[in-house]
Amino acid sequence: MQSQSGISPSKVFLPQGGHAFGTVLDFLVDKFPAIQRDEWVSRFNDGLIFDSDGLTLSVTSQYLAGTFVYYFRRVESEERIPFNETIVYQDDYLLIADKPHFLPVTPGGHYLQETLLVRLKKSTGIETLSPIHRIDRETAGLVAFSKRASDRNAYQALFRDRLVEKTYQAIAPYQEDLQNRFPIHYQSRIEESSVFIQMHEVAGEPNSDTWIDIEEVSGSWAKYSLKLGTGRKHQLRVHMSALGIPIKNDQIYPVLQPHVMSNKDFTQPLQLLAKELSFVDPISGLKHHFFSTQALHL
Repeated sequence: MQSQSGISPSKVFLPQGGHAFGTVLDFLVDKFPAIQRDEWVSRFNDGLIFDSDGLTLSVTSQYLAGTFVYYFRRVESEERIPFNETIVYQDDYLLIADKPHFLPVTPGGHYLQETLLVRLKKSTGIETLSPIHRIDRETAGLVAFSKRASDRNAYQALFRDRLVEKTYQAIAPYQEDLQNRFPIHYQSRIEESSVFIQMHEVAGEPNSDTWIDIEEVSGSWAKYSLKLGTGRKHQLRVHMSALGIPIKNDQIYPVLQPHVMSNKDFTQPLQLLAKELSFVDPISGLKHHFFSTQALHL
């Protein structure tokens, strides 16, 4: 299935037992209640819904259980992220990008064109690019991509099996009472909370661990080095907040701030940077150690 403007289609399976749905349109309206029926009709009319053979479906196309339907998402108004990514390395199998703050890695929610993956597909012409791992939209730094679909599992296994060393830098408050505890090996159990988008720590066996050390101190602020053991969602932000030193300009921890969709303030990025990645390439056998060209300043 070909992409459009660097964006690949999403797909949904039409299960058995969907006899109540006479058409694909009826199924999609029921499956995705957050999307209005008129929007689905518009996508059909604009040729954005396909079957597995790439044939365009219409509002009258019948529901066929056991098949896949492909569809393209749309965002009516998408604000330009005024910062550029760079490519720090690529070979026949691998591409390493240096992502700016505010730019999501992959399409989702209100972001389609303004994502690292779509930008890279457009600039390189490589339609098969796929991220091996993710970092938060607010976080800057290194993101690794596989160039060939046949290699994705091997690369993803590196991260799953904790064979990649990931080092971050962060600016956060300096607390003298913590000075003698560094380096800190912080462990906790992190799970989804009842607050939208936030994670939180709960009692139980730890499922996350981070090594935290101080690199530099300037007045009431310090630059920290953070090494990931596990890679739980928002792990570094949760751990730093739990220590009483939340990362500077964090809009989620310890208190969730309203998310602004337009006219964003780009002057106060989250002071978190994915600074280093190192691993042995499972395809080429090369020993890689990559560094972000970006820096955080006290």
